[in-house]
Amino acid sequence: MPELGAPAYVVLGMVRLGARSGYEIKQAVENSIRFFWTISQAQIYPSLQLLEEAGLITGRADPQGRRPRRVFETTEAGEAALRDWLTRDEPMPFELRDTGLLKVFFADALDREQALALLRAVRQRSADRVRTLRAIEPAAKAAEAKGNLYPGLTLQLGIAYHQAIIDVCADFERHFAASGGELSAAYRGAREVAGEAGDGAGMPRRTGAAVAGAAAGAGVAVAASQASPALVRRTDSGRASDNR
Repeated sequence: MPELGAPAYVVLGMVRLGARSGYEIKQAVENSIRFFWTISQAQIYPSLQLLEEAGLITGRADPQGRRPRRVFETTEAGEAALRDWLTRDEPMPFELRDTGLLKVFFADALDREQALALLRAVRQRSADRVRTLRAIEPAAKAAEAKGNLYPGLTLQLGIAYHQAIIDVCADFERHFAASGGELSAAYRGAREVAGEAGDGAGMPRRTGAAVAGAAAGAGVAVAASQASPALVRRTDSGRASDNR
């Protein structure tokens, strides 16, 4: 079997979840993993060809009117290859590129009102993303009914990540505003206590959800197992970086 890269495994996994054609795979990605991992259309069709040549999927012609179309399903070898990749002991690097957090890092260069306005914008962005992800929860429940439990878990991790940003920003803003531009000793003490207490796994209680959500990719969705184009639709314009 040829060595497969991440795009090929994404395509293989989407076919297993029911996305039968290249178009359906693209639509499924748009409403699921693109919140934390993207694959371009230019990668999908070569991956389908590679997987079929390797015997990991089988394809057949299924034209739609005058439009040619080829649909695919996984083989036993494909199922085994996907399981091998999922259980492989290898590094799982995490990357987060967030312009909002980057600006917050340097916000001491701003005056008080400008810095708070930036913080509110970051908080509002996460509130918008939580609404986007909440709207996908019915698809998650439908996926669970079909036996696919883990897309819903990644959805909840994404919601937890953005909710943590909302909560921490609001808490900071409240103390910052109340103290006239300085962080109170009580606020600093509360953060230290939270960090020392942890959640039983060496993780601060307040930031535990954020770290867990970040590990899932800073915002996730779920409709991959609902791969019919009639069920899969875009919900907002947010995108992750293109990981190859």
